[in-house]
Amino acid sequence: MNNKMTGELGELVKSGDGKIHTGPFGSQLHASDYVEDGIPCIMPANMKNSRVDLTSISYISELDAKRLSKYLVKENDIIYSRRGDVTQKALIRQNEAGYFCGTGCLLLRPGSNFDARFLTYYLSTSEIQKWIVSQAVGATMPNLNTGILSRLPFNGPEKLEQSKIADVLSVIENKIELNNQINTELEAMAKTLYDYWFVQFDFPDADGKPYKSSGGKMVYSKVLKREIPEGWNNGIVQDIIDKVPSSNRVPTKEFKDTGEYPIIDQSQDFICGYTDDESTVIKPEMAHVIFGDHTRVVKLVNFDYARGADGTQVLIAKSDKIPSYLLYQIVSDIDLSNYGYARHYKFLKDTKCVIPNRLVAQCFQEKVKPFHERIRDNIFQNQQLEKLRDWLLPMLMNGQVTVK
Repeated sequence: MNNKMTGELGELVKSGDGKIHTGPFGSQLHASDYVEDGIPCIMPANMKNSRVDLTSISYISELDAKRLSKYLVKENDIIYSRRGDVTQKALIRQNEAGYFCGTGCLLLRPGSNFDARFLTYYLSTSEIQKWIVSQAVGATMPNLNTGILSRLPFNGPEKLEQSKIADVLSVIENKIELNNQINTELEAMAKTLYDYWFVQFDFPDADGKPYKSSGGKMVYSKVLKREIPEGWNNGIVQDIIDKVPSSNRVPTKEFKDTGEYPIIDQSQDFICGYTDDESTVIKPEMAHVIFGDHTRVVKLVNFDYARGADGTQVLIAKSDKIPSYLLYQIVSDIDLSNYGYARHYKFLKDTKCVIPNRLVAQCFQEKVKPFHERIRDNIFQNQQLEKLRDWLLPMLMNGQVTVK
């Protein structure tokens, strides 16, 4: 590797007019200061795969953002988690400039010596992540500070070569992100169709017109305390689901980063690990619905997989009256958030629900089947892309592979 640059990160950042500083402390921003809408506030929970995840982001007022303007992020900043998983970070992209670096975070502004994309990849290598974890302080919870981050050893190319390497890796990253965006849109399309047909009851009637809006006959359900289409029934979720018999589960300590079979559990991540142990593999004839007994996370799995540890309930429909993709939407649509930390399956199975006629249910299955098959294909493609990225990353970093 020609034109190498070596030294401690803090000195290299400083010489390029960058900086490393701590996010605001709790005394500067209280829980009562968060608002419904305003400036997005990046916290450790909002960092995923080196990107900002807006799923559950909090907001602060423009007044507070102005008061604490030194913590507003710029494009190419890197935000680090200061507590817990101290390897979590997020690269700030153009559309995220002006967001707020929240409490529990560190702000790294790389400066002119670095391509921020390359530095993010460098910080993602297993060698550097192990170094960070080994240096983090705290007996019960690891803590990262500006001193540790400043001492981080950098041994890599100068900026021109950094950008060439980042360009290669970014092609892979961008394709992964595009697939994730497509999957999110497909999920939203399936949900919209479900709401239209099974909440508003505007499924196509015999003439292809929206049933309820076109005057389709409705009857009052005393159980549901609302009108439902004539010929439909009401019941509870237990009437329509079965649990897949217990199978071998993969203990969390045996999860691998790569392997033959994906492991599905009740965590937020769709795939939480991999295994090569074929004795643990479940091969669904029809898609399975995974329900997190503690987390309430619901996943649809239409491929061979292994089951994660305790708390993962695997559900199927009792009959073909409720096909698998419809069952997934029914379970996903149930709000169990009022029960706090508990075993939620007992509440799920007792929840009242509408039971549509077989024809409408099967028609819905056929409509959304291509959506879920495309989602599955994109998940598999992302697995291969991630393997390629992780294989290339260390070789590009140490000069074993060069970019012309």
